[in-house]
Amino acid sequence: MRVLITGGAGFVGSNVAAMLVEARGWPVTALDNLRRRGSELTLARLRRLGIDFIHGDIRNPEDLATVPDHDLLIECSAEPSVHAGYAGDARYLINTNLLGTANCLEWARQHGGAVIFLSTSRVYSIAALRDLPLRRQGRRLALPPGAAGRGWSEHGISVDFPTAGARSLYGTSKLAAELLVEEFGAAYGLKTVINRCGVITGPWQMGKVDQGFFVLWAARHLYGGQLAYSGFGGEGLQVRDVLHIADLFNLVLRQIESLDRHAGRTYNVGGGPEVSVSLAELTEACADRTGKRLSLGKDPETKPADIPYYVTDNRAVAEAANWSPKRSVAMILDDVLAWLKLHRDELQAILG
Repeated sequence: MRVLITGGAGFVGSNVAAMLVEARGWPVTALDNLRRRGSELTLARLRRLGIDFIHGDIRNPEDLATVPDHDLLIECSAEPSVHAGYAGDARYLINTNLLGTANCLEWARQHGGAVIFLSTSRVYSIAALRDLPLRRQGRRLALPPGAAGRGWSEHGISVDFPTAGARSLYGTSKLAAELLVEEFGAAYGLKTVINRCGVITGPWQMGKVDQGFFVLWAARHLYGGQLAYSGFGGEGLQVRDVLHIADLFNLVLRQIESLDRHAGRTYNVGGGPEVSVSLAELTEACADRTGKRLSLGKDPETKPADIPYYVTDNRAVAEAANWSPKRSVAMILDDVLAWLKLHRDELQAILG
């Protein structure tokens, strides 16, 4: 199977490309505009594995026009920051996440390939997530046992959770792109799968506060630097589930090898309740492993796109694909720290 991965030098795209070659030996092409700092570090890794790299931008149909036919497009490209656009111009965000996806879909339609689209958990309503009946439980926020509502329960957030209302500019651009994916499937018979991913992390992620906090937390504890709890009183009680990139790859591979079964489906994909962590808990885990205890700042002000809790309800995708995450929070942190130590000379200037 010939696979094109857009955003192929980014964290998710480069890992999926490398793992596909290592697992199946399929010919893979990675296309990326190298806008995000650190993405250039993945090029040597792609080259060693024989992955073709095209320096291109999905905002430009002309760049995609140079790509030969492939059997499958995995759309990993995005402006991934949930805070993008709030402090200034939102055009790059919209042009990449929405119009860029339209260009990718048109390319796939013309070249006869299927599409796996990586979307985001941020398509869900911020107000509805803030209205969940959360309560403090140790160093985290939690849902009461047995409580449930539309699209949520102690198992997490399902695809039935409300999407109406503000969901961040980033989330809105991805939700609009999802609608295009669905329409191309209906109009042209394109086989498509949508994965609404929670927090994905692991080696080769160039972590930032607004996207990639898990790696950032580990790097600052290892290399030094400042961190702060932000929003919801500044106590670090916010909770996310996290998913190791290798666990995501295992799901994507199952979907590729059973496209007819998954075509037309939208899934929530993440670590689930068993692989969830609060910022305060992550701080303690990082300190235990590195022997460094940082003095974290506190910014109690909650920003417009901040949410207090998101944990994925994985049950639908687990049943459909016979899949579940295999790596715990502790295992993910150990893997990230090992990578940060091994590549310290390259990464410290970016993540320190």
